[in-house]
Amino acid sequence: MHIFMTGATGYIGSAVLDALIRAGHQISALVRRPGQAARLAARGVTPVMGDLEAPHTYLPVIAGQDAVVHTALEGSAKRAEKEALALDAVLPALAAGSGPRAFVYTSGVWVLGDTSTATDETMPVNPIAFSAWRVPHEARVLAAGGNGLRTIVIRPGIVYGGGRGIITDLLKEALNGLVRVMGAAENRWASVYDRDLADLYARGLSSPGASGVFHATDESDERVIDIVQAMANHVVMRPDIRHVPIEEARQKLGGYADALALDQCVRSPRARALGWTPTLRSISGNVPRLFEELRASGV
Repeated sequence: MHIFMTGATGYIGSAVLDALIRAGHQISALVRRPGQAARLAARGVTPVMGDLEAPHTYLPVIAGQDAVVHTALEGSAKRAEKEALALDAVLPALAAGSGPRAFVYTSGVWVLGDTSTATDETMPVNPIAFSAWRVPHEARVLAAGGNGLRTIVIRPGIVYGGGRGIITDLLKEALNGLVRVMGAAENRWASVYDRDLADLYARGLSSPGASGVFHATDESDERVIDIVQAMANHVVMRPDIRHVPIEEARQKLGGYADALALDQCVRSPRARALGWTPTLRSISGNVPRLFEELRASGV
């Protein structure tokens, strides 16, 4: 397939790019900086210089693609506006094309809110304020499907592996001697290994009948405190674990603190129906591997 990607140099996007290259797809990718373009070109990817909020920089490329994979996450406070602008341009362009086409949108399990009982893709969303902007975007993507266009929404859990992300930040804190957690940290995080997540994107694109919402979690239901204790047990000098009151965390992190405090038990039956099976099913059970991946990343 000929696939156009956004966010190909990001945490999720770089893992997805690796999986799509391994699968033999031809990739074009939106980039903003020449250095990124050079690194992608060295891997056989066609860089497209532009910006998510400037659709004229990439719409001409989309006309010749079989699929668009959107993994970019704008870091500014205007992320929702910029993504909406991109969707307004990309979805009609794909819908106007001929032949089978696909659009894959990256959301996240935080749109589900607290899920103390097992929650699959059929459950209604109940987002916290931090993630509420994703809900209308999901709906827009799903409504655009039809007439040859498959639309897919993937909701990853907290991604681990490699040298980036929330779990990597905890690994670094453990090495530095002080790990901070929200409250008692008895809440459970829905999680997924980065390479396993990337495999789901590849499977979704290669499965002609795949459309709709797909959760991507390893279903380990691990408590945050168990994850942190496993990290603390692995380092030479055991770190202190500081339990930060949620009110204090909100002062520093805003709504992100509420996301980290969510208690989630998330299932992925629709992803598993595609033949997707996570190779790693625990953060705490793979701490040595994750420390090694952090060291190998050079971060």
